[in-house]
Amino acid sequence: MRQITIGDTTETVVERADYPPERIKAILGNETVAILGYGVQGRGQSLNMKDNGVNVIIGLRDSGRGWDLAQQDGWVPGKTLFSIDEAAQRGTIIQYLLSDAGQKEQWPKLKPFLTAGKALYFSHGFSIAYQDQTGVVPPKDIDVILVAPKGSGTTVRRLFLEGKGINASYAVFQDATGRALDRCLACGIAIGSGYLFETTFQKEVFSDLTGERGVLMGAIYGLWLAQYEVLREHGHSPSEAFNETVEEATQSLYPLIAENGMDWMYANCSTTAQRGALDWFQKFREASKPVFEELYQKVAGGDETRRVLEANSRKDYRAQLEKELKAVADSEMWKAGTVVRSLRPERAAKSKG
Repeated sequence: MRQITIGDTTETVVERADYPPERIKAILGNETVAILGYGVQGRGQSLNMKDNGVNVIIGLRDSGRGWDLAQQDGWVPGKTLFSIDEAAQRGTIIQYLLSDAGQKEQWPKLKPFLTAGKALYFSHGFSIAYQDQTGVVPPKDIDVILVAPKGSGTTVRRLFLEGKGINASYAVFQDATGRALDRCLACGIAIGSGYLFETTFQKEVFSDLTGERGVLMGAIYGLWLAQYEVLREHGHSPSEAFNETVEEATQSLYPLIAENGMDWMYANCSTTAQRGALDWFQKFREASKPVFEELYQKVAGGDETRRVLEANSRKDYRAQLEKELKAVADSEMWKAGTVVRSLRPERAAKSKG
């Protein structure tokens, strides 16, 4: 563990070297980690932990796509693949990785298996931070911990296989055993984190819900769509509008930002691009900051949580979701994207081969 200072703020950071394999084994060697759920996070985290030598079992409903996928990945029914109830009973660390709505629904059935000394692990602060809506109130005699990867479970797995690691936050909500922090950090490194930074359950979920609705997904798509539509309305072709809006961003500029930062990306663009970016970013900041403030207040006030839980509990939720996603896929902008992606040199070469 070490302290880093950015501006006037000092943070605690845990690196992979702080928890080498022998330390993880010493902490988790006698534990059985039961991962409930096999969505993108459950799949990525479980496979990484197994590859890191941790005793992992999976808990799922014994039908459906998740059960079949888990078997394809090598989990064996009756040995490492069980019903949710049996996995929860066997596990000493329960990684609760069902959807947020699924956690609320399953909680009354899970709670009896959370006996003294166990640890309840989350990758999202949702259920704990919004206890008044979810009803998820853990027993006082268990540890309650969080490791939240800053990316999808697919990325968690891919970076691990590449020998890299994803950034993740960690938090301890309840330490009943005196071992909660060690359990938390050992699990955090075992799932494939490159480094971990400290947070709280509430701060994690507030930042996560704001980020997903903001620059990570909602806002960025809104900005892309607005620019694409303006270009098209002024006579630009779909290919030109998509390349200038999405393709250049994701394939050229964003990787430069990831590599060395925004200032470095600016310094490695044309002087015309630099001048335009420096002149216009404040206008976009001024226009969007009030929207972000409104969004944050709706997250902090629980409005967004209620919307999620209500929507996900509807019987037609899956059908409605597919309908909304299809509308995105069928839009001209993403039809253009499909064509443009197929023309990338690496894909074109594969198709010819």
